[in-house]
Amino acid sequence: MTVSVLMITYNRAEYTRLSLETLCRTLPDYARVTVWDNNSNAETRAVLKEFESHPRVAQIIYHTSNDRLRGPTNWFWEQTKSSDFVSKVDDDCLMPAGWCETLIEAHRDIPKAGALGCWRFLDEDFRPELARRKIQTFGKHQLMRNCWVEGSGYLMKREMVDCLGPLLEGESFPSYCIRGAVAGYIHGWYYPFLFQEHMDDPRVPHSAMKTDADFQQLRPLSAETFAIRTRAEWIERLKYSAWSLQAISFDPRDHVGWRANLRRRVNKLLRTKLIPRA
Repeated sequence: MTVSVLMITYNRAEYTRLSLETLCRTLPDYARVTVWDNNSNAETRAVLKEFESHPRVAQIIYHTSNDRLRGPTNWFWEQTKSSDFVSKVDDDCLMPAGWCETLIEAHRDIPKAGALGCWRFLDEDFRPELARRKIQTFGKHQLMRNCWVEGSGYLMKREMVDCLGPLLEGESFPSYCIRGAVAGYIHGWYYPFLFQEHMDDPRVPHSAMKTDADFQQLRPLSAETFAIRTRAEWIERLKYSAWSLQAISFDPRDHVGWRANLRRRVNKLLRTKLIPRA
């Protein structure tokens, strides 16, 4: 049994230290992590140097430019062809104890499982009336099914990479998962949820976003994408993201072609009706 985990790092030394420490502590002895550093600052690289001899660390790649996601991921998948499972954990996420063993067991018992994930949202974001229809039982396991999971805290059968190939130009990990769902793979979050603390959520204990000034300094890329200006607006966006994932269809036909375009238009028009307000 072999599990290969990728962590891509970029600056934010203290987040990197916490996430890598936690990941190494929660990995079983048959799992190894490869760290790809996207040309971080000296402080972050100094943190990584401390882990070079850690028994759970396979290697640390100190890249000379910021290759973002697709390049490092495709390189990693190419290097881990002999692994049974591949995973990625972000440098701002803290993994829960036993996550790897639990997801491996689910994979073994659900032959068509593709990408199974840990959940990054808080208990207060859970809406049973939305999620109930998506929670399905597979023997002794339950999944909240979806056509994709987040790009951190997942465990994916290597078989799926062999089937689909690498990430395509401009393709996100969720879009890659949708391709897998179309091919017949089952994705979702293990339920009851395995909670990975996402430190870019200002509500979690280890987040550095205590004030609006902190938020401006540490503003995530997705917050910039949605023109989020304040810490409070970012929290509302995170809640909306959690509700959307619980409400959205897990039928892959709803996420490709004309049905996907129609769904996006309808959701935009009826957003306040589809998604509950706090």
